[in-house]
Amino acid sequence: MADMNDRKKAFENKFAHDAELKFKSEARRNRLLGEWAAEKMGHGDPAAYAKEVVAADFEEAGDEDVFRKVRGDFDAKGVDVSDADLRTKMGELLVIAAEQIQADSN
Repeated sequence: MADMNDRKKAFENKFAHDAELKFKSEARRNRLLGEWAAEKMGHGDPAAYAKEVVAADFEEAGDEDVFRKVRGDFDAKGVDVSDADLRTKMGELLVIAAEQIQADSN
């Protein structure tokens, strides 16, 4: 019976660890996206804009709130980046962020 409890505990720990990595990776992706978007818009304070993008992620579950934030700001500034390119960049930056989080934890 102890063996089953140990297994259950290991699965719970892995689930919690994976959820934490996902959260950290998405937060870092949002920061990187904010820095990239700030550069595209010629924003005077990329770090401040990146914080706005990170904060936008807490509006609802998923990536759509972040997408809408950046898309709206691009539209307001006249930045010519398609929806597809923005979503592709978000995916690329998520991979980079996950790699950075993994490297930081080693």
